[in-house]
Amino acid sequence: MSRVLLHISDLHFGRVPEGMAEALLGAAGEIKPDVVVVSGDLTQRARVVEFEQAKAFLDKLEFPTIVIPGNHDVPLYNPYGRFVQRLARYRKIITDDLAPSYVDDEVAVVGVNTARSLTWKGGRINARQIAQVRAKLCEAGAGLTRVVVTHHPSGVARLALRAWSSCGADVLLCGHLHIAAAEILGQTVVVNAGTAISTRMRGQENSFNLVKVEGRESVHVEQYAWKGKTFQVTEILSFSKAHGEWTKATMGHE
Repeated sequence: MSRVLLHISDLHFGRVPEGMAEALLGAAGEIKPDVVVVSGDLTQRARVVEFEQAKAFLDKLEFPTIVIPGNHDVPLYNPYGRFVQRLARYRKIITDDLAPSYVDDEVAVVGVNTARSLTWKGGRINARQIAQVRAKLCEAGAGLTRVVVTHHPSGVARLALRAWSSCGADVLLCGHLHIAAAEILGQTVVVNAGTAISTRMRGQENSFNLVKVEGRESVHVEQYAWKGKTFQVTEILSFSKAHGEWTKATMGHE
């Protein structure tokens, strides 16, 4: 059995060119993933209209969806909004669940919020959150592939991964850097997504990941990049697990 996860991140509504959101929805409709994972930064400046645009986009995804906030989903220039309301708009318009999870017969996907008011760009994760995620991973069935979702990349979750790996964290999905990449950190495959549809690129095209999980011993990451009219596969990375250790091999690219 296998599962296909569509991993998108850093949508930044408010900085989305005309037609890009529709193109991503079209790609999702063709792929028909088992789960859509959105790893934060739905908006550019946490404005109501931007959250409403993000919500309209999410409502058109006809698949189970896990969504977490990013640092851009906390108001930046409004002190009251940033330090008092914090994620109030996100919770009202997008979802009140800041620790979402999805579990079926093959995968357990657990989200955790790393966005904080006191950090400008970076993120944090506290001991309580680490323990909560670990408990969910430990409670998952023995044969399930365990996936954790954060907005901020492995630097924030490095210590947490040590705790989570003891309960079998197989994959970490994250965003924030606007760079598509996939590597092994300790006992976990770390998959970073680029910015899916915004103009805030960092030397790469708009992109998203397709993560194909085949049991707990095989993970394939297909990186899709925007090529002017459509999203196309540009690289395929394969990870296999033997004797508790992950290894990586580049399968091919276009």
